[in-house]
Amino acid sequence: MTSRPSSPAAGAPSAPPATPRGPAASTRLHGLDALRAVALGLGVVLHTLSPFLPGSTLVDVTPLESGTAESTVLVIHLFRMVLFMALAGYFGRLVLVRRGAASYVRDRAVRILLPLAALSPVVLVAIIGVEHYAAWLRGEAGSVPPLPSGVPYWLFLDPAHLWFLWVLVQVIVVVLMGRALLLATAGAERLARWGAAAGGVLSARGGVLLAAVPYLAALLLQGTARHGVHQPPDLLPDVVPLMTYLGAFLVGWFLHARSDALARLTAQWRGHLVLAVVVSAAAVALERTTSWETTPLFVHAPLVALAGWAWVLGLVGLFLQLLPRESPAVRYLADSAYWVYIAHLPLTAVVQLTLAHLAWAPLLQLLVAWAVSGVVLLLSYDLLVRGTWVGRWLNGRRYRPLLGASLGAR
Repeated sequence: MTSRPSSPAAGAPSAPPATPRGPAASTRLHGLDALRAVALGLGVVLHTLSPFLPGSTLVDVTPLESGTAESTVLVIHLFRMVLFMALAGYFGRLVLVRRGAASYVRDRAVRILLPLAALSPVVLVAIIGVEHYAAWLRGEAGSVPPLPSGVPYWLFLDPAHLWFLWVLVQVIVVVLMGRALLLATAGAERLARWGAAAGGVLSARGGVLLAAVPYLAALLLQGTARHGVHQPPDLLPDVVPLMTYLGAFLVGWFLHARSDALARLTAQWRGHLVLAVVVSAAAVALERTTSWETTPLFVHAPLVALAGWAWVLGLVGLFLQLLPRESPAVRYLADSAYWVYIAHLPLTAVVQLTLAHLAWAPLLQLLVAWAVSGVVLLLSYDLLVRGTWVGRWLNGRRYRPLLGASLGAR
């Protein structure tokens, strides 16, 4: 996906020029490409840590010492999906401004909606197989728990770990409908001014407070802030995740509308990350004790929402600072991230189920699972995806594979 900042849309007010610390207008935003891959990669980390959490039933393992796994999962849940949706909003407006609304809709239909419809049933069948394997290892053959949605997998009402793609589709539909209405009533010039103004406020010091408002409102509506915003159980629209991720998408959308927004965030990354660490520590301390049961929601929810958005804005600035230029290795991993996330869950589960019966130390099991799964997933990407029609489908174009070039060229 093209990822360099565009100039303001027609009629948008001139914004202050980007400072030298921000990304140059003529370069690809390698930092944001990498950060989007990190958001997907953290999903793999979440799923591989889940067997080590209290109450896990998939793999019979000893939890990591000192609650490390639980604390890590809690922190990742604060910001990972909000970060992904904010980046989707930024790149979404970039594509729409450059190619037009029709091209944007076609691109997202092919790269988001179609993979969801085509691959979710395949993933669900694989997960059913993993459940049978786990039951067999426990000596409970034939005893397989139902899917979270409680419906047969072949009815395609449970998108498994691809649920966020369906929520993203809903968000895009809402945004495009709202944009069409505003274009018809307010006009393109006024809409561009509003977008740039919103991006200016969000990227200013203290803008994190405004960004966190939809997240906070969703948590209050949900009635609990424990584990952040909960995953929707099926394909029916769910107002809580829709509100949260629509807000995140719009933050990214408005940041793109302001030409110097990323430069401002790059200058503020240290403050945002310090805030993220401090507030996350307080939020995790509440969730890992019984305090959250007695702590008022209006105290707990602001901590979760503020921590989540402090991480998002801090990581955006940090990655833009660290990766101003292209790194071939980072670019390769970024290109592979979508496929790796789609394909990882059945593979990592099988590897972890197998390792759990070797009586190895939990940390060693986790490291070996990451190493084995990572190698297999990257090999499958390079040989079967990167240079083939699948790569064009998921990534928008084919890339030259490192291995199996002749196979990929066919």
